Amino acid sequence: MGSLGFIFGFFAFLFSAGSFAQQEATILWNPGQRLSWSNFKAEPPKDSEIAATTASGLSYQFSTTEENGKYKLDYSVDTYFYPNRSWYQPDICDEVILSHEQLHFDISELYARKMRKIMDATIFTKNAKAEVKAIYRQINKELAAFQQVYDQETDYSRNIEQQLSWNKKIKDSLAK
Repeated sequence: MGSLGFIFGFFAFLFSAGSFAQQEATILWNPGQRLSWSNFKAEPPKDSEIAATTASGLSYQFSTTEENGKYKLDYSVDTYFYPNRSWYQPDICDEVILSHEQLHFDISELYARKMRKIMDATIFTKNAKAEVKAIYRQINKELAAFQQVYDQETDYSRNIEQQLSWNKKIKDSLAK
């Protein structure tokens, strides 16, 4: 396997306003639906030491109404998996790696929930478009940092004890 071993990849595609999700095949996050290797449709890069890549991210759309100087948003924030941008190498992947990739998708959903909570608590102004965009950018920044910590602490799923700990942590967070 070499000194590097296998590196497991995560790639977050973070698209706004839902436009990308409507143009490409997607899987909407659902608590009752788990990813399977058949969902990973892209071809892995040749000579890659990375075992798998999960492309997932947040998408939002909203409309604004103004009444008596107060702005109300009707919005949705969704989490998507992008099969045609996600791939795996069948000869080196197993169920542990699949659960690691699933957690990347689940973590994206946690940050969609965080964005929804912030949107609910925000008093928007006539600059709602810029305000929503700022919230989205901040959430994506936090999401990327959290995903990086996840990969580092689990050593890309190779640290089984840490992987199991993260599995529980994320499962408990999703149950709230």
